[in-house]
Amino acid sequence: MSATAFETLSEQAEAKRLLDAALAEGPAHAYLFHGPRGVGKRTFARAFARELIGTNREVHPDLYELEALGEMIRIDAIRELRRDLHMRPFEADRRVYLVHDAHLLNEDAADALLKDLEEPPSYAVIVLVADDLGPIPETIRSRCQLVPFRRLSERAVRAAVDARAPELSDERRTALARVAAGRLDRLERLLDPGEAQRRDALIEQARAVYRDPAFDPAAAAAVLVANAAARGEEAREKEEVRISELELPAREVEQRLRRAQRGMEREELLAQLDELAAWYRDLVAVAVGADAAAIHVDRLDALRTDASRELLAGAEQAAGAVRELWRRLEEFNLAPVLALEAMFVQLERVLRR
Repeated sequence: MSATAFETLSEQAEAKRLLDAALAEGPAHAYLFHGPRGVGKRTFARAFARELIGTNREVHPDLYELEALGEMIRIDAIRELRRDLHMRPFEADRRVYLVHDAHLLNEDAADALLKDLEEPPSYAVIVLVADDLGPIPETIRSRCQLVPFRRLSERAVRAAVDARAPELSDERRTALARVAAGRLDRLERLLDPGEAQRRDALIEQARAVYRDPAFDPAAAAAVLVANAAARGEEAREKEEVRISELELPAREVEQRLRRAQRGMEREELLAQLDELAAWYRDLVAVAVGADAAAIHVDRLDALRTDASRELLAGAEQAAGAVRELWRRLEEFNLAPVLALEAMFVQLERVLRR
């Protein structure tokens, strides 16, 4: 096996070290790739699987991939995997099982999978891919070799921006690389043709909190929800095209479409909150003369107009309030409209004090 199997993939030095060692010395029976979305986990998992099998083909009879259906991975999907797991390899010396969205395993599915992690067939390698270690039971974690993934550097994301959109100004490309916050899925979002208008609407609300005497928290919340709904509808349409040639039961089709839509709506809300917090952080940076540290380098004129010593303390508190809502939306099943409206009420209070 090649010791440089992953050299063309972006960064992730620790993951490359661990996986290169596995290819050189022989793999463990199970791995758990974990880290934020959009940093290359799936790409690495598929590359690792192809190296283990010894193929360059995207589809191979000894490669089994499982993804969540609906809002979770249920026990029926794991039972199907287990039936396949006890079949001998068709062409290669191994069979490799990729379980994407492993953080969405429900309790029954996790218990069923644990049985095969304890005593897997000698020819099988199971790779779990999770965006968050928290929901993964310790019994499963302890039976896997952990492979950590980190957010990408600004330089790596900027290289992707330069390759994808060289026609943009230098300031715009720098801003997109910074707003993407180390995630290539966020960069894809920012390069979407409709995203510029949504981003303008978001920043308009961020400024209106402290500039517009007639600011309405409910209307501001509605803007963010509408942005998320638009992205969700786009995701649903793309998923509909993607699965149109598959012969799936109507119920499964609807579950996949709903999952794609809801997942994108949630991701868009979190991404907007990231950028909203970054705007208030930038106000602080510009107010103290640290313009070079600003994320929104393509909006420096607006930031310089708005930033002031009087706004400094309020902007710091506003950034903290937005980050707190991000955390709560990430961890809990909150009603987004009410949560966003309450956040904007709080932002107005601290920024106009």
